[in-house]
Amino acid sequence: MSLAVYGIPNCNTVKKARTWLDERGVGFVFHDHKKQGVPAARLDDWIDQVGWEVLVNRQGTTWRQLDEAVKAGVVDAASAKAVMLANPSVIKRPVIEQGGRVLAVGFDDKKASALQAAL
Repeated sequence: MSLAVYGIPNCNTVKKARTWLDERGVGFVFHDHKKQGVPAARLDDWIDQVGWEVLVNRQGTTWRQLDEAVKAGVVDAASAKAVMLANPSVIKRPVIEQGGRVLAVGFDDKKASALQAAL
């Protein structure tokens, strides 16, 4: 079963994940949040699986540029979802899933090891 990788193509972490998958011959479909938008139904599933706190990237440039009132208003899944849909770059990337199950949010050596074990 093929993987789905959600993110933004010029994000360095997404590039690293895509390269890692390519080097291992792992097939995947890439979904570009900028061009294709964030699928609301997938976002609901991600929130259910990993929690909105994991998905909101509070360290990124997009988050830091949001109005303080908007940031302060992110207090639960519904408010986080609204901000993520309106500002796709605030979603931690990439989100990697297989068969609707989230395998990783973000990508580093630890997540690469876990992903390797899951494949």
